[in-house]
Amino acid sequence: MFKRLLGNRPKNAVSTKKSISEDELLKQLDIAKLPVHVAIIMDGNGRWAIRRGAPRSFGHRTGVNALRQVVKLCVELKLKHLTVYAFSTENWKRPHEEVNILMNLLVEYLNKEIDELCANNVRVHPMGILSDLPDKAREAVDMAARRSKNNTGLVFNVALNYGGRSELLKAVQEIGQKISSGDLKVEEINEQVIADHLYTAGQPDPDLLIRPAGDYRVSNFLLWQLAYTEFWLTNTLWPDFGRKELLQALLDFQRRERRFGGLLKN
Repeated sequence: MFKRLLGNRPKNAVSTKKSISEDELLKQLDIAKLPVHVAIIMDGNGRWAIRRGAPRSFGHRTGVNALRQVVKLCVELKLKHLTVYAFSTENWKRPHEEVNILMNLLVEYLNKEIDELCANNVRVHPMGILSDLPDKAREAVDMAARRSKNNTGLVFNVALNYGGRSELLKAVQEIGQKISSGDLKVEEINEQVIADHLYTAGQPDPDLLIRPAGDYRVSNFLLWQLAYTEFWLTNTLWPDFGRKELLQALLDFQRRERRFGGLLKN
């Protein structure tokens, strides 16, 4: 059913037009109508590498370059929030060698980029079960969060060892503890209380979710927050995703009528 619904989307919601230049896309963009919060499932690194006869690690490293481009454009456009799915709770099932490569790339990325991120007023907000990360990865994540905590520009949420279900479980446990201690009554629980116990507490829900690599699922990502998020899907694999693809997603978002369960405006 989900695929059938996707078929009703504009064609450019699931494809990219390489013939349009970045400058042309920028001219079409209405800065006043940009989404406040963009979320991205960075997918397709391994497939990208395999198609080129290269090891999966080459795809992951190239994917880091794609992330760098996307973050820079978000800063240039003055977007408020960007959330990327970097490593899920299920990704531990991958071969040990690949997990180590991913963790080493995380450390390398944060150590190399933190100066520029801070210079661009970006606040790095890691979210997930960070205590289970390897020591070096956890130290790099802590460093990036600490050094950027006073920045007031783009909030860069990096989902690490993250799962939507585990996030909701954490929220339920914390709310249960407050009820047990008498700090909260059952009848006081509402959507805002739940939102306040998520990793994204204090941030707006994503307006736009971008999923590359041709898959049609949310993969346990932001299960609560995506309730009314607009989806933009493309067959482009993440290492090939760049500034033009992000601009195309933003343009398509601006053409949509967001109803939040209501009716179309006349």
